[in-house]
Amino acid sequence: MPLGDIFGLRHDDRRHGEDRRHYERTFADRRKSIRRKRTLRGLMFGMFAMSLPGAHAPRAAGDVDVTTSEAFVSTSEAFRALPATIAYNDAIAEAAELYKLDPNLIRAIIRAESSFNPHAVSRAGAQGLMQLMPEVAEELSVLDPFDPRQNIFGGARYLRQLLDRNKGNLDLAVASYNAGPGAVDRYNGIPPYRETRNYVKKVNLFIKNAKSSSSD
Repeated sequence: MPLGDIFGLRHDDRRHGEDRRHYERTFADRRKSIRRKRTLRGLMFGMFAMSLPGAHAPRAAGDVDVTTSEAFVSTSEAFRALPATIAYNDAIAEAAELYKLDPNLIRAIIRAESSFNPHAVSRAGAQGLMQLMPEVAEELSVLDPFDPRQNIFGGARYLRQLLDRNKGNLDLAVASYNAGPGAVDRYNGIPPYRETRNYVKKVNLFIKNAKSSSSD
């Protein structure tokens, strides 16, 4: 099967809603299952915290009670990302070295896609830090898209493929990441989608700011 069929047309059609209703129904149960698992993990972690020494010790005035299960439930609403300048640095550096990428590019894609939330799930079903679609994740050998390291390495591999496909043209590679390689091929450049054009500008701005910060 041509690479465009795997990473292009399917990815493009689903990200731009050509059969979004069918696709969202397909992944509705998946999203519910993910939320239930997160809640269960939070409850189990809360019970573990309650069993630790001092968990029931008297609290001073103004202390925050972190022993309740609610404090440990990891949901997208409660998630607070690490600062972008330090989040997942080791995995990003390793993936950048392996696939010969600028680590600032990987970090910019993560920031644009999920704001560094490893549990992020889009309405179309894209998952994790670099918002990999399930079929794309499977092609990239990403077994658990919510595992930050697997997601980063999978997304970096995909970026390498897109850069090679577009002969190193960063803007076209980034546009392909957002809209799909098929869309870039059809328009012979950045597609005339407002979302995609803004996405390319945003990623370039994140890269520029990262490089400016590192040089200070």
